[in-house]
Amino acid sequence: MNKVILIGRLTKDPEVKNTASQVTVCRFTIAVDRKFKDQNGQRQADFISCVAWRQTANFISSYFHKGSKIAVVGSIQTRTYDDQSGQKRYVTDVVVDEAEFVDSANSNGNGNTNARSNGGYNNGGYSRQDQAPAGSTAAAAPVAPQRQIVPDMSDDTVFQGSDDELSLPFPIDDDTGNISF
Repeated sequence: MNKVILIGRLTKDPEVKNTASQVTVCRFTIAVDRKFKDQNGQRQADFISCVAWRQTANFISSYFHKGSKIAVVGSIQTRTYDDQSGQKRYVTDVVVDEAEFVDSANSNGNGNTNARSNGGYNNGGYSRQDQAPAGSTAAAAPVAPQRQIVPDMSDDTVFQGSDDELSLPFPIDDDTGNISF
């Protein structure tokens, strides 16, 4: 499994380009704080190179800028190439599948109102799986997963009342108040 989840701040404005086949690509670096402080009490950070494609790239380049706090989900990808002097270079990037807002709508992370804020738009982020209708420039809103709560039955708990009163996903015997299977 190759999955990365990071929260950090952009070190500079995202760089957006189009490939020769007109696919949008966005490159940016986020500073991610380490969990512990160093000997001097200073918090250290790792600087992680990220790349996003297509709608995710458009979303990031439109709503995030230097200093913005961002949450990303993706995977690590490594590659090598030979530079102009013939030296072999190794590159490690996080390929971003999803990006989400972490700051409030009117904050750039230090309490100041920012003209390039997201304008109140906060649907929890945008991922490459979310597709806008063909010919549309608007992003489709992500759909929240449906969750079903199932109680832990390992301690032989007995529920009292009818299944209508409790709204449980299984029937309860009206005579005994016990769960019937």
